Amino acid sequence: MVSVNVVYALGSRLIDAYARLRDRLSPGWLEKNKSKLVETKLSLYVFSSSKIGLTGLALVTVTLFLAIFGPFIAWEPYDVYPVLSNPDLAGKLPHPPCLGNCEGLPPAGTDQYGRDVLSLVIRGFRISLVMSVIIVVTSAVLGVVLGLVSGYFGGAVDEAIMRFTDMMLAFPGLILAIAFSLTLRLSLRDFMMSNPAFTGLVASMFALDPRDAPNLANLLSVFLALILVWWPPYARVVRGSVLTVKEQGFIEAARALGLSTRKVLFRHVLPNIMSPLLVMVTFDFATATLSSAALSFLGLGPQPPVPDLGLIISQAGQFFPERSWWIVVEAGTALLLISLGWNLVGDALRDVFDPKTRRSIELKAKIEVRP
Repeated sequence: MVSVNVVYALGSRLIDAYARLRDRLSPGWLEKNKSKLVETKLSLYVFSSSKIGLTGLALVTVTLFLAIFGPFIAWEPYDVYPVLSNPDLAGKLPHPPCLGNCEGLPPAGTDQYGRDVLSLVIRGFRISLVMSVIIVVTSAVLGVVLGLVSGYFGGAVDEAIMRFTDMMLAFPGLILAIAFSLTLRLSLRDFMMSNPAFTGLVASMFALDPRDAPNLANLLSVFLALILVWWPPYARVVRGSVLTVKEQGFIEAARALGLSTRKVLFRHVLPNIMSPLLVMVTFDFATATLSSAALSFLGLGPQPPVPDLGLIISQAGQFFPERSWWIVVEAGTALLLISLGWNLVGDALRDVFDPKTRRSIELKAKIEVRP
């Protein structure tokens, strides 16, 4: 038995605990699913053996922690402008970072309104995470469903779905997202102004004040626009995988047993095409974060005082580089950490699902499930 690292040891114990719990609730479950559990442990072992994967996991963990708890950690409100309550700050902002006597200003520097930049960046992690999760998960679900239907049924259904997908892919994604964002924002703003309950729900997701309804509408328009242009690659990838899998023997056996189309698709086809999807989703978390920040940078997202990372960089542009380099560096570093973490995890997952890599490590490891 080879030595294992902390990540694998902890994950293996969690898998064993889950297996014991399921076996108690459904006697015999462990024996039926032992091979799947061993495969899961092997995947965990391969991932935990990758220094790139562990580095990415550490960055993603920090990102998730700041996204969840950042609004509670931030020591200043995002919607209070110190320059309005202290006229002496006029002409001194944005204020650079200082070590020592900062004259009551934050050590990490301020923006043009006198707000602590580091506090704003910490709040910005929540907005970036929520945006990327909603964009990628919703797009993946939509693309997977359309790809499954298209690849499994073929014929006229396949032609209709794929030609529409081709039409969406023919337009540059960012330009199409800009067009959708500009089109949707006014309708969303009217809807949110007339539905305070929905506005409050969205505000709690982004850790913002419900009174910022117009800015919340801009946020919604950005991720709805990105969802509309994000799903076609998923439909393409899934459709191609389904065309390969649906001709295999176990699918024919499932049909012969009289299973419904829904069960065949979601119990037998989908689990066998998940590997490339998981890698694609992981990479897209990074890409979606940068794309939403790009739209905000262009002025299509929320407006001040919302602490969106793209908006923070955009607002600092008028003073960059002489008077506000620290704003761009702090907000840009946050975006770098988010995107780098997800990309490193995606690289490690690609190795996890690569048969050659798995085989070489499988020969060195003895994986078991403890009842």
